[in-house]
Amino acid sequence: MAAGAITEDSGPRLRLARSCKPPCLREAWSGSRIGDVMMSAPAVTRREALATLAGVALAAVPLVRAASAPTSPTAMLSAPAPSSGRLHHSVCRWCYPGIPLGTLATAAHDLGVESIELLDPGEWPVVRQAGLTCAMANGTTTIADGFNRLENHGKYVPSMIERIKACADAGLPNVICFSGNRAGLPDEQGLENCTTGLKQIAGAAEKAGVTVCMELLNSRVDHPDYQCDHTAWGAELVRRVGSERFKLLYDIYHMQIMEGDVIRTIQDHHACLGHYHTGGVPGRHEIDETQELNYPAIMRAIKATGFNGFVAQEFLPTRDPLTSLREAVRLCRV
Repeated sequence: MAAGAITEDSGPRLRLARSCKPPCLREAWSGSRIGDVMMSAPAVTRREALATLAGVALAAVPLVRAASAPTSPTAMLSAPAPSSGRLHHSVCRWCYPGIPLGTLATAAHDLGVESIELLDPGEWPVVRQAGLTCAMANGTTTIADGFNRLENHGKYVPSMIERIKACADAGLPNVICFSGNRAGLPDEQGLENCTTGLKQIAGAAEKAGVTVCMELLNSRVDHPDYQCDHTAWGAELVRRVGSERFKLLYDIYHMQIMEGDVIRTIQDHHACLGHYHTGGVPGRHEIDETQELNYPAIMRAIKATGFNGFVAQEFLPTRDPLTSLREAVRLCRV
């Protein structure tokens, strides 16, 4: 992840309609960055944790229930069945570097979690054996290097189409992508470039029935210079791409840091949001009373929008990992 602030651009303010298709936007997106406050990065990031995990997942012997393991993509997506009226629950693998993937999958299944996500294709069979899906597959872009540079489209358009097809073959619903860092690129130009690239993969996503989700990340604490760092910017991108198979991954932790006003933002932009991540603020630790967000209220707001997708726990536990995960899932069952 590149560090350091860049010179602000002063692009024109875009006037967005109060209601548009597919997003519903309440306020205009401004071409200039908001709240350029830089803070020290946390000790552990997703990228560092994924590097630690690289040799763990498939080397571990999964503890699975072979008799109950689904064998088809359809069965994988439907097992275990969610409780009536509840959101679907997932957990991000990178937060548990000390637990083999098979062990984590079995434990998650016992907690009623339906997915372990942010996995590469070679890891998908491991969670399938435990009766889980991967609700958000890893794509081929990186946080710092994404669709906002035209020179990247030659490698990311074909590689993302290939990953979309692999997700469809495995019965997986979503795949993640990133904007990339600004590196001096004005936000309006970043929007144009991302739109150009994403439109080239939207048709494949529509045909495959797989939703591509660009993650909203904070650029104040964890990912300095990341371009898709405000909901309004991302929602405008969804509007320009104009496909039901392109949406945003709304990370509650990241957007609390960048914007606050989480529930109102979800209410105003829910048509653009295809997936959610959790995390305690500050610190990205447990989502309990030790941090500032009211997660039960946020989950009720998400449910009230009619959302029937996945909410994934993405926090770094400071206590026993599986106890913290159990408590977080319980908080988010509304």
